[in-house]
Amino acid sequence: MLDRLGLAIVSGETPEGEVLRIEQLEESLGVSRTVMREAIRVLESMQVVASRRRIGVTVLPRSQWNVFDPRIIRWRLDGPDRMAQLESLSQLRCGLEPVAASLAATRCTPEQCGTLMSAVIGMSVTAKRGDLDAYLEHDTMFHRTILEASGNDMFSALGQVVAEVLAGRTHHNLMPAEPEAAAIRMHADVAEAIQLGQAREAETAMRAVVLESIEAMSLNTGIEGA
Repeated sequence: MLDRLGLAIVSGETPEGEVLRIEQLEESLGVSRTVMREAIRVLESMQVVASRRRIGVTVLPRSQWNVFDPRIIRWRLDGPDRMAQLESLSQLRCGLEPVAASLAATRCTPEQCGTLMSAVIGMSVTAKRGDLDAYLEHDTMFHRTILEASGNDMFSALGQVVAEVLAGRTHHNLMPAEPEAAAIRMHADVAEAIQLGQAREAETAMRAVVLESIEAMSLNTGIEGA
């Protein structure tokens, strides 16, 4: 129910400023008041709607939404706003991940270095099998680990945002059937630079990874790189 309501709002089907009546939603969607109130409560926490007594539930302007919420990102990727969402997320990654890699080169623990190398190996193995779901798991672990290894809590908190970008590429068929060996090699370059404590090289290598990802998506969506 939350997904149905959220997708309708972020897609524009339920427009900004529209007032939703819980009683009408219960009847039209065939759910209990408890379920409907819980869904509305979650949407309120995401600043997508505001609920007021004797008025109803009002859809808030996009400028007030918590656009970093992974559910909003997912809904936007599932709707007509997909290209704009991918573009904004790609721009965020360009500014975020190279800096995180640079910091990770001086702060990464031995365990985190091991996780990065293991993720690269996993990407290589699953790419050869053409198992994109398994590849996604290793790719996500790689990028999450770098954000965490940066030692910056705010970077680390954006791990799920980056994970949604990676998942969106896979689930919306923006990935090649067999991931490029060159892209995996770029990930290995990042992991190696971090392991060696080479901050500048890690930043440069990570920027290459992000730009390659943008370029690959642009072939399918028309998004322009960097």
